[in-house]
Amino acid sequence: MRRLTLTEGDPAVPFALSDTEAAALGTAELAIISRTPGSAEWLVAAGTKVGVARVGDLQVSIRPKIAIDRLVFLMGYATKPTFWRNHSVLLDVASELPEALAHAFTRLASKAIEQGLLQGYKTVDESLAVVRGRIRVRDQISRHYGVGLPLEVTYDDFTTDIAENQILLAAATRLLHMPGITKPVRHSLQRLRLQMTGVSVLQRGAVLPTWVPSRLNARYQAPLHLAELILAGDSFEQRVGDLQVSGFVFDMWKLYEDFVSIALREALAPYGGTAALQHRMHLDVARNVEMRPDFLWTGRDGHRIVVDAKYKAERPAGFPQADLYQLLAYCTVLGLPEGHLVYAKGNEADVAHEIQGAGVTVHCHTLDLSQSPSVLLSQVRVLADRLGAAAGRAD
Repeated sequence: MRRLTLTEGDPAVPFALSDTEAAALGTAELAIISRTPGSAEWLVAAGTKVGVARVGDLQVSIRPKIAIDRLVFLMGYATKPTFWRNHSVLLDVASELPEALAHAFTRLASKAIEQGLLQGYKTVDESLAVVRGRIRVRDQISRHYGVGLPLEVTYDDFTTDIAENQILLAAATRLLHMPGITKPVRHSLQRLRLQMTGVSVLQRGAVLPTWVPSRLNARYQAPLHLAELILAGDSFEQRVGDLQVSGFVFDMWKLYEDFVSIALREALAPYGGTAALQHRMHLDVARNVEMRPDFLWTGRDGHRIVVDAKYKAERPAGFPQADLYQLLAYCTVLGLPEGHLVYAKGNEADVAHEIQGAGVTVHCHTLDLSQSPSVLLSQVRVLADRLGAAAGRAD
């Protein structure tokens, strides 16, 4: 197995690829590639996806520029802020992302089920020769009119085939299909799957069943939250020419946008008002040009704050100008004197741009993702206080 390791934000590296392999990497948006002038090699750089992919006999590892445990916190907080604000998952930050997730998941899931699989009541509809629960009269008449047996019944079954176990089994199955999982971890996943005999296998692409945190499933909650993050990743298999391409990756820009939006919503909650994520509006009067700012907060007095989160690679020349144009358009449509861009910290410092002839100021803020979760959330709270104070001054 040939191996190519890329780190997000690092310069492109020369690597020998066939034309088909280069096309596969580009088609799957796994890397940014270009031909090396006067050479048979290609220049390959990480894009905004992180994870592991296999292209034929080539394994490509794309590492985030932040530590894996920070990455998992961003993912988790964007989905369940209450849980991830007070909990952490011990990860091997030196491992590749799928391996680190798999190792942590098997450890947590194995501990959760060591007392036996969780059981619960599940509503079952069946055709039986005896009465159990209640008879579904309408189904009985429509399916067996004039025939006494079988009976269409509904009953509550106390079983291990419940949402919590189905989600754990789905995560274990997903991990087993990921590239880059070592044999010891793979064996642990197989053992975990065997322990869940009798639990229904969720179909690929199916909506995850819902579960509600309670005293009864307390021992399951940590592995369940991690399982949901694993199942939210982009796991894919496709063919490009004669090559089989598979992988498990996350879009860093999407993770960052989700985290900023949710974290700001939580931090602005004490100010009252409502937050809209991916607010739908239009640039033109005919409503043909759609725009969706990441975050729009409306105070109880009607004052609004518009924010867009931008996950950018480090660059010495300052913030991209296209982002300023985008925020100017948001402010123009919303009639706001200020807009805010929140970047993942690179080489830039916070700055404000007063737009000529528009009466609009675009503020560029940064968050340092390398900091601990508590420090990062503190940065968001400071930002939220600045936004809230600005809203008060505008009134």
